[in-house]
Amino acid sequence: MKKLLFLSIALLSLASCSSDDNNPVEANAVSFAQASVNLTEATTPIELKFAVPTVETGTLTISFTETAVVSGTDFTTLPAATSKTVVVPFEKGVSSVSFTFNKLKEAIEGEVKNVVFTIASSSANVVTGLNKSIQVNFNQTASLGSILAATVGGPNEPNQLYLDLSSGTSKSVNRAAWDFGFYSGNDFRVVINGSVKMAVKKLETSDITLPQEIDANVTVGAGTTAALNGYVDNPTGVLAGAGAGVGTAIAEVSATDADNKVYLVNMGALVGTEVPKKGSVIVDGDSRGWRKVRILRNGNGYKIQYAELASTTFTEKTISKDAAYNFTFFSLASGNNVSVEPEKAKWDLNFTVFTNYLNMGPSGEVTYGYSDFITTNAKGGTKVYQVLVSAQAYADFTKAKVVEDNFKVSETDQRIIGATWRNGGSDTTLPSIRTDRFYVVKDAAGNYYKVRFLTMLNEAGERGHVTVEYAILK
Repeated sequence: MKKLLFLSIALLSLASCSSDDNNPVEANAVSFAQASVNLTEATTPIELKFAVPTVETGTLTISFTETAVVSGTDFTTLPAATSKTVVVPFEKGVSSVSFTFNKLKEAIEGEVKNVVFTIASSSANVVTGLNKSIQVNFNQTASLGSILAATVGGPNEPNQLYLDLSSGTSKSVNRAAWDFGFYSGNDFRVVINGSVKMAVKKLETSDITLPQEIDANVTVGAGTTAALNGYVDNPTGVLAGAGAGVGTAIAEVSATDADNKVYLVNMGALVGTEVPKKGSVIVDGDSRGWRKVRILRNGNGYKIQYAELASTTFTEKTISKDAAYNFTFFSLASGNNVSVEPEKAKWDLNFTVFTNYLNMGPSGEVTYGYSDFITTNAKGGTKVYQVLVSAQAYADFTKAKVVEDNFKVSETDQRIIGATWRNGGSDTTLPSIRTDRFYVVKDAAGNYYKVRFLTMLNEAGERGHVTVEYAILK
């Protein structure tokens, strides 16, 4: 399981230490890095984080309560537990400390077995911060929430990051690693990689051996006709539809081979490498070139034919559907399937560069590339809606306040979070988080979470470094 970088948020404003011995040392805040953790290994570190580095050595006394488990029989800790407490030493100048949880027995399916650890006291001048307790689950239980980093790799935003709230896990994939996604559902639909600004144009021929030429109109960007002519996938994520700008840019793959035309494919741009100015992004690098592609059915799967534009021959590969996933992803560069999305029931949010539609008024809708964009896994059953803080406060928001009807729009539009969580910045201001809103997410398993964003820049002012906080609703 991919390890996440969990961040603590101090509840106190801490001043720096004075060299005057008569001034007392300011209290430090300590929190568990997570509110809960599901045990997937025999040995698991349980981390606690300090708001600022410690100014002296000391110990933390951690008490615990057990549900259907017994210390010494079902689990042990290091340092060893005595009388349902664990004393954890820490050194001067450290920002975190941990103890080890050793699972001795597995949970049987249907059992509820856990240990709740709580910060009881400290020998130093330490107070409890955000997460005073952590629930350690022997079986898979929905995460109670956390604060975590959802970085996409900095201001060139090279990665797409998939986040699963219930497990607290994520998967990061280079966004130029794939080209086409082949739908695993009942329909035969193929999506293109909008994170690198791919665009396609349906040609009149079904003969892929015929040479083709570049069409400069088949591109993503304000002022182009990609939206009007349906050269990109509809950004709602809805696959079905016919006509320009509706459904996928590649038509539904027909069972009749002759009906499946060749497509002129603008492969978009490589991930940028130039260093942008503070607070900016440079997501586009050099062109990835052009190809011609034809897609056919192959039983309950697909067949893809592809070649350079001038070529009179082509490469052909078969691609199978996998019901555990929304799509099977394919790379023309490698000629192989590539792993991109997690299984469809195991992710909720995708942090990515994104090809969207932008309404330009009288000019109509144009295609526009967004950085720091967040989509939801609508195909996998994730739903979301936005709550304005002026109407409801994040801290006081409970499951009783959820409005089920508000989820409906997200069933057919993956962009509800989109770019609404941030301000883009300007020549004189850095981009920033919109603190007047948060989001309610319902995952496919029926868990409800409240989600808000804390940062989008690192300490150097670089974009692509998102910190998100979420908590389960009860």
